[in-house]
Amino acid sequence: MRLTVNGLAQEREPRPGQCLRTYLREAGWFGVKKGCDAGDCGACTVHLDGEPVHSCLIPAYRAEGRSVTTIEGLAGPCRPEETEPTSFHPMQAAFLAAQGFQCGFCTPGMIMTAAALNQGQRQDLGTALKGNLCRCTGYHAIRDAIAGAGHAVAAGSDLHPVGQNVAAPAAPLVVSGRARFTLDGPPTDALHLKVLRSPHAHARVVAIGDAAARAVPGVVAVLTHADAPPGRFSTGRHQDPRDDAADTRVLDPILRFVGQRVAAVVAETEAAAEAGCRALRVTYEVRPALLDPDRALADDAPWVHDPRDRPGEDARPHGLHPNLAAEVHGEVGDVEAAFAAADFVYTDTFHSQRVQHAALETHGCLGWRAEDGRLTLRTSTQVPFLTRDALCDLFGLERDAVRVLCGRVGGGFGGKQEMLTEDLVTLAVLRTGRPVRWELTRQEQFTATTTRHPMRVAVKIGARRDGTLTAISLDVLSDTGAYGNHAGGVIHHGCNEVLAAYACPNKRVDGYAVYTHTLPSGAFRGYGLSQTIFALESALDEVARGLGIDPFALRRINAVKPGDAMVSNSLEPHDVVFGSYGLDQCLTLVEDALRADPGPEPEPGWLSGTGMAMAMIDTIPPRGHHADARVSLDADGHYTVRVGTAEFGNGTSTVHRQIAASALNVAPERVRVAGADTDAVGHDTGAYGSTGTVVAGLATLRAAEALATGIRARAADMSGTAPETCRLTGETVVTANGSLRLAALGPLDAPGRADGTPRSVSFNVQGFRVAVHPVSGEVRILRSVHAADAGRVINPMQCRGQVEGGVAQAIGAALYEDVRIDATGQVVTQAFRDYHIPACADVPDTEVLFAETHDSVGPLGAKSMSESPFNPVAAALGNAIRDATGIRLTATPFAADRIYRAVAAGRGGGQEWT
Repeated sequence: MRLTVNGLAQEREPRPGQCLRTYLREAGWFGVKKGCDAGDCGACTVHLDGEPVHSCLIPAYRAEGRSVTTIEGLAGPCRPEETEPTSFHPMQAAFLAAQGFQCGFCTPGMIMTAAALNQGQRQDLGTALKGNLCRCTGYHAIRDAIAGAGHAVAAGSDLHPVGQNVAAPAAPLVVSGRARFTLDGPPTDALHLKVLRSPHAHARVVAIGDAAARAVPGVVAVLTHADAPPGRFSTGRHQDPRDDAADTRVLDPILRFVGQRVAAVVAETEAAAEAGCRALRVTYEVRPALLDPDRALADDAPWVHDPRDRPGEDARPHGLHPNLAAEVHGEVGDVEAAFAAADFVYTDTFHSQRVQHAALETHGCLGWRAEDGRLTLRTSTQVPFLTRDALCDLFGLERDAVRVLCGRVGGGFGGKQEMLTEDLVTLAVLRTGRPVRWELTRQEQFTATTTRHPMRVAVKIGARRDGTLTAISLDVLSDTGAYGNHAGGVIHHGCNEVLAAYACPNKRVDGYAVYTHTLPSGAFRGYGLSQTIFALESALDEVARGLGIDPFALRRINAVKPGDAMVSNSLEPHDVVFGSYGLDQCLTLVEDALRADPGPEPEPGWLSGTGMAMAMIDTIPPRGHHADARVSLDADGHYTVRVGTAEFGNGTSTVHRQIAASALNVAPERVRVAGADTDAVGHDTGAYGSTGTVVAGLATLRAAEALATGIRARAADMSGTAPETCRLTGETVVTANGSLRLAALGPLDAPGRADGTPRSVSFNVQGFRVAVHPVSGEVRILRSVHAADAGRVINPMQCRGQVEGGVAQAIGAALYEDVRIDATGQVVTQAFRDYHIPACADVPDTEVLFAETHDSVGPLGAKSMSESPFNPVAAALGNAIRDATGIRLTATPFAADRIYRAVAAGRGGGQEWT
């Protein structure tokens, strides 16, 4: 087949049935991304004879005789082996100037679509970009880029880098399609792995007939539970492995949810591996399934983890119900007496649904034996070091015999704090001795990974007439699904800061995380707090209404303040401190912004209302979080920062560059960042809990400061002056006797280390004004304002993008995202067209305002701000809908049909005057 790709004549036959996307990627054009397999996400967009198309929907043979342009060739002819851009198309330059990306996985497709828009289409970006999805940015920065609004400071600027809009180090590679993600450029001889998955919610594998599968041409190996190591682990990764239940095997004969791995086939091609899976013959013993978390602790409920399936093991602590994965209980004060003495009591029950992370890059892993024999894994993960350690424990390998590294990771949101592919790829590499790759399909991402924990939260609040809270009680039921990864962490975290944010003297919590025969839950942005905050902040809105007090005023009366003890449900000592306090500013910023500009008036027939909610979050996970960094002076006078933190749109590579540049007194462009590699540094717990800045960034700061001291000492030795007289300035060290070029000093390096204690707190306040159509149930957001206490904001452009993205993702979770499971336990939302994540038309611009604080815990006064913006959004939106309609919605998502039925039924709240 003859065609032209990026100005170059090509001659290569496509495989039967091959799509254009795969054809182009096999030719080395890795800017063409795989995100959905169905034409839903737009990550694979290319120009075919000048017109943008989704290349996953175009049969490759239809490109014969035609011209194809990928993101790499948008600015002009190029070859696939070119690793650096030589020029930029105006749209690529616009995305550079506005930093219209975060993880960058969607960016090539987004730019290809945007570059083809005419002036008329640019006036309606909601329609023009409906075929391109972004999970990170919230689309504000993308709209800015297309409009030509620039935010990034120019390269070589002499501005102090901290507090400036420094561009991401990889920005030129991202916008040119040359940034390499996990499976961009794998070895051509890699075998392909595919998995046969359980059709039953609960079953035992009696037998697996694999003769026909092994006979499929190209099949190299079939792996079953008989081949897997016997050890159990948790897919959830924490610094202390004991934080998560060790209840999972690589391949298990007991199947606990529809979609669980039954067996794996490793073959020369994907097609052969898929054919091998279809040829497997499995005999199942189907067992009763538990799909309802409310029944989990009943005496007659089926057991998800039956101790009888693990003879000789103490499968559960003595006395606990087998379906109880974790629990939390506590009380301070006398809650019942406080309710009895209250002037007003409100009680209701709130439900939060399953939500998929929907990162555009699915989980994927490539494993091989390096030349020195070491097992090497290139994987899409937020926790490379913890993944390495888990694999070593599971397969009996030494730490120095295994290397785990990342390319650029295409979104995480907590979903890649799980070890979901690396264990099976490791088994396949060890068994075959050959490189093996495994890339989950979008369907597998929906049906076989993890979700946000669905929760039922019963809340009861008592208050006096002046608005002072007398008592708060929470009863929480969390559905962890088939496995206990993050079950304990989520229930404890979700029941902690939600209460500690208020200085109420009487508090009680009873929380239960239960197993069911459903898709496992896991870590998700906010880590349990968004669900409990939705309940408490909704209930507080009803308290404010019942007492006739402004909702902002009610928070000011009761919110915890410096000097108050931060207490959730126990008076035990803890390590959380007020490193700084900006909640008062956040409340005022949102209140003033909504008052000054409430947004446009709704159309006739629509109801309008305003709502707000607040949230507090601990900035670092408990029970240990550690990071090493190393900063070196290279022979060319530049610096290299080596860290273990993965870059998946969280912006840590940019922040580390700015922190190091500040300590070394150089422009950020003189600092390189290398990381997400277990060979780079000693250890890094991982990029989760928003620790990439506050822990790993602190390690980088300490390493850079140590290197600066070392440079001054070396310069002093060479010049015969005192070290304190030496000053770093760009490429030189100025001494009392003149100056020395850095390159003349020779290579130097210095380590830095940070631990996650003590821990500070961040605050967020969200405000909305909405319009609701009472007949259709449609909700339109007229105004969105978010105030954040992020400490000293190291990169305002980037931090604002984190807030915008968090708010957008939370709007999706509040309004329409819903992982639905049918009566058999099967996930029925298996594609983006069935699962609505926010598109450009769905997301309003959110005005982001920052409190002015300086934290005593984080580096240079910074706090974390990656996940916390998500937490108050559902409550604030529900409160605005309540203000508009008079109806309290107690379950997310606030779908149009639910709103219509609630308005029609006139559902009221649960207030009670005493």
